Amino acid sequence: MAIRQPIVCVLGHVDTGKTLLLDKIRKTTVQAREAGGITQHIGASFFPVETIKKLIGPLLSSLKSEIKIPGLLIVDTPGHEAFTNLRKRGGSVADIAILVVDILKGFEAQTLECIEILKARKTPFIVAANKIDRIPGWKAQPLSPFVKSYAMQNPFVKETLDNKLYEIMGAFSRNGLHSDRFDHIKDFASTIAIIPTSAKTGEGLNELLLVLVGLAQIYLKKRLKTTKGAAKGSVLEIKEEEGLGLTLNTIIYDGTLKKDDLIVIGGKEKPIVTHIRAILIPKPLDEIRDPRDKFSSVGHV
Repeated sequence: MAIRQPIVCVLGHVDTGKTLLLDKIRKTTVQAREAGGITQHIGASFFPVETIKKLIGPLLSSLKSEIKIPGLLIVDTPGHEAFTNLRKRGGSVADIAILVVDILKGFEAQTLECIEILKARKTPFIVAANKIDRIPGWKAQPLSPFVKSYAMQNPFVKETLDNKLYEIMGAFSRNGLHSDRFDHIKDFASTIAIIPTSAKTGEGLNELLLVLVGLAQIYLKKRLKTTKGAAKGSVLEIKEEEGLGLTLNTIIYDGTLKKDDLIVIGGKEKPIVTHIRAILIPKPLDEIRDPRDKFSSVGHV
């Protein structure tokens, strides 16, 4: 039985660097084109397995492990409090999530709301403690693993970072959750992994992906198996696209969807029954929100 890519939701308070974190991996600048730098829609990017291998290959080989999933589909949700509904929709479709926290500010209003969404849906998640480059005295080691960068810091800088992480761990503890720095964890099933990162310098990003892929492969095997038959999916957004008319931004998580298929969608007052006119998929490493090279048209998905 084939397995699909895990659907990963990126959640967090406004301006914690969620989109910038993905931009660093994608090496694009979607975030700069957002109104005011705030994510207005739910964006989705497909990260092919080849890209993941390039980023975490050296770390994987040292662990004598391999990537078994076909890639990652990452959904980036808005952090502003006005976008609660969009966050809930993104969170509901996720297999696993990345909660982004500003390491200097710790828990904020939407951080707690995101945790409640994830707890309600029993969605496993990891934490990116972002903006480590802003810790006073931090000497950036661009694109380096966090462990390597941390080892090169002044003892006082290390102490500042450790204290900030303890504050985040304390906040989790007050919410009934056990967490620790990722490289100190023995049992990932019962402890939330915190990975210090910098979206600006790229530090810690390869470890973030390594932990994400590792957890997906260990704990999501059954969930990622796909079956034959009618497609099942979740609508993230409905909007008018120039030249296309009304479009649905949708994630299909099981079965097969074909052009001209009859589909049923939950409407406000009653179910909507319609036919599929066209299926457009974002090209790998591109965005539903900002497709520079538009979409690829396919007959089925």
